[in-house]
Formats: sequence, structure tokens, C-alpha cells
Amino acid sequence: MALDGIVMASLKAELKTRLEGGKIAKIAQPEKDELLFTVKNQKNTWRLLISASASLPLLYFTERNKQSPLTAPNFCMLLRKHIGNGRIIRVSQPGLERIICLEVEHLDELGDKRIKRLYIEIMGKHSNIIFCNEEDVILDSIKHISAQVSSVREVLPGRPYFIPQTVEKKDPLTISETEFMELIGHTAAPVQKALYMKLTGISPIIGTELCQLASIDGDVSANELSEAELIHLCHMFSLMMDDVRTHSFTPNIIYHQNEP
Repeated sequence: MALDGIVMASLKAELKTRLEGGKIAKIAQPEKDELLFTVKNQKNTWRLLISASASLPLLYFTERNKQSPLTAPNFCMLLRKHIGNGRIIRVSQPGLERIICLEVEHLDELGDKRIKRLYIEIMGKHSNIIFCNEEDVILDSIKHISAQVSSVREVLPGRPYFIPQTVEKKDPLTISETEFMELIGHTAAPVQKALYMKLTGISPIIGTELCQLASIDGDVSANELSEAELIHLCHMFSLMMDDVRTHSFTPNIIYHQNEP
């Protein structure tokens, strides 16, 4: 299953339930691109593993307490200094981007309340964990990205944090039915491809699923759909987005010959 924007929305819902209001009791960095947070919330203790590995980025709860190096890396030390013992006040996701933001309230050296944000970007080889102040100025990141590496966005201390905008893609949670029908109906690509080409956070498997729900051949060019087919596709898409907004997720595992 692709870790797309919809799967991230499901993760966000679980993270909100478990982490919001919780206190960060421990921060560790077992690997160069991995963090392990221990969060205490009411009577529960949660371990959240965050990996920005280029080959296998992950974000999940675990019962394992991985061994950390004797000397903590600089990024880990910075997080401990600023948000160790801080309280997670908000877990959010920008639209259907593959990004989770942990907003943490903590006390500074003078005892005043401050806000910091930890952006967890699960984007394949571009995955990163970026630590910002409340003005979204980058304090540090687990991976530094210079202008020589990316002409789109530098990820370095002192630079502003922003999400690179994909001009040709629309937010599925805010697009209107009219916009959806015009956007998809005027695309020459196959329907299932048009869906993930034009909408943020939609993966090929979700595009295929939407076509099946709408009883449409996903290999047909989107601009060849009849008005009735396009309306039905739009209706199924709207129902799916309603489920995302209300966190009505039903995770399941499909088995074939007793193999998942």
C-alpha cells in the first residue's frame, strides 16, 4: 500500500488521538535519519518512531526501545534542549500532503511559553524531519538540503520553511465539484492516471480504486468520459473525501492463499 496523502490522513487521526496533550518524556536518535519519541499522555506511554530513510521512510508506534549512541547527535541534542518535556498541543497535516506537523509548547530560558514545530515529511528519497520555530524559520533538520542539491527549496538553519507547491495539482479536500469535473474532464491521460496527476496526495492505487468504485475503465482517456460517467466519478470522489475529513477509515488486509 502506497504511503500517500490519504494514508497519512489516517496516521494523523491516530497520532492526534494518542499524542495531543501528551508530554515528551524522551527524545532519542538511534540512527542518523531516525528519531524515537517517548510521549506520556494520561496513563499511557507511547513510543513514536520517525524515520526519514530515503529507502524506507516510516512513522509508527512501537513497543521496542531501540539502543541509541552513547553521544547523542547534534540534531537530537537541539530537540532535547527545546522540546524535551514539552507538550504536544496539535497534530496536523497540510491538506493531503505527505507531511505531519507536531506543534509543541515548551518553556524557554525565561520561563515563557513558546511554540516549536516538527515537520515530518514522508516523501520517499526526499523524506526529512525539519525543526522550526513558531514563525516557521528552520532551526535545523535531520538532513540538510543546499541549493546545489535542490533548486526548489533549501532546507538549512535560518531558511524559511515552506511546502513546495505543485502548480498543476489541486487539494482534494478543497476542490469543488465543478473544478473537479473541469480538471479531470479536460485531461487527455487515462482516468486513473489523471486523478493522481492532478490531485495532491492521490496515489495510483487510489486512482484505480476510484475508477472501480465508479464502474469506469481506468485506462480510458479522461476527456473521453461521458457527462454521466464524470458526474458519477465526481460523486465517488466526494464520498471518499468526506470519509477522509471525518476520519472514517477502515484499514484491512487482503490475503491471497493465506499470504497478505
